[in-house]
Amino acid sequence: MSRRGLALAAIATAATLPLVGLRSVLRRGGRRLLDAPRTLPEEAALAPALDALGGEVVRLRSRDGVRLAGRWLPAERASEPSVDGDPAAWRPDPYEAILVLHGYSGSVAPDVVEYGPFLRRTAGVLALDFRGHGGSDDAATTFGMREIEDVAGALSWLGERGIRRVALFGTSMGGMTAIAAVAILGDGSLAGADMDPDAPAGVAAAPRPRIVAVVADSVAPELVVPVGSRIRGPFGRVIAARLFSAAARSLGADPRDTEPIRMIGLVEPVPLLLIHGAADRTVPIEDGRRLAAAAGPHTDHWIVPGADHSAGHLAAGDAYEARVTTALRTAFVDARNGSL
Repeated sequence: MSRRGLALAAIATAATLPLVGLRSVLRRGGRRLLDAPRTLPEEAALAPALDALGGEVVRLRSRDGVRLAGRWLPAERASEPSVDGDPAAWRPDPYEAILVLHGYSGSVAPDVVEYGPFLRRTAGVLALDFRGHGGSDDAATTFGMREIEDVAGALSWLGERGIRRVALFGTSMGGMTAIAAVAILGDGSLAGADMDPDAPAGVAAAPRPRIVAVVADSVAPELVVPVGSRIRGPFGRVIAARLFSAAARSLGADPRDTEPIRMIGLVEPVPLLLIHGAADRTVPIEDGRRLAAAAGPHTDHWIVPGADHSAGHLAAGDAYEARVTTALRTAFVDARNGSL
């Protein structure tokens, strides 16, 4: 079981209890969906690797005021050729960055260690702890619905530091959030849409960076898919739907309103690389194909043979890094040249 599935498995176990007191069980299970574990046990062993990566621990606020933690990794010059065939090595642009968004439960630290070393060879990396995770303030986990506000805060933080072009890289729930963020916040190409009508007069806010690409790994089309996959028996998704209905009543809003199948068509024309593992037991590949079929023409769907949930990098190694790097650099180059 992947590190992101542990909390979902606990919720699934609760949902399979006898029918006596089912309503109470569903209510408790719905609340547990909104209360993801802040850290995971294996994160304690990551301190040496994080220290070796260096960077800076940062603090910022979401657009709705939640205090968030993150880590900034400055870009490192790569040694491989650039995407346009120039024999000169790729040179990161100081005005570009990659925002890394993690999955359900735990902090972003495992993703920093796994993906940070190769992502920073393309651009600076801001890895964000979502609300209620890692070092960020307490808040309900909403599977992307309110985490969009965290992305908005991160974009503002980057804009204040001169970043003008950003790519989003998200795994599982992080990929859900990345897709929803582009659909709801916009890609930043229309300045008027991002103006704050309540901003103080005479105060000029830093320009918001433009989102030029999204990489979304192991994203389910609907929220019942990953939760239902953890419930034994033929009615897993039915039970998962009941759990989300209970969660929505507790939250006062329904996280399913921003699930990927509803949002993915609105990512256009931002380039989107969708990655799914052929052996994913949490988001079965047929569900990955359904999501890809709902996406627009600027989407590339890559199925990684033998990969389980959020394990494409583990399974494909250098091929994964090359595929993601090419997608990101191509999008940055197109944005620089004005063709995006």
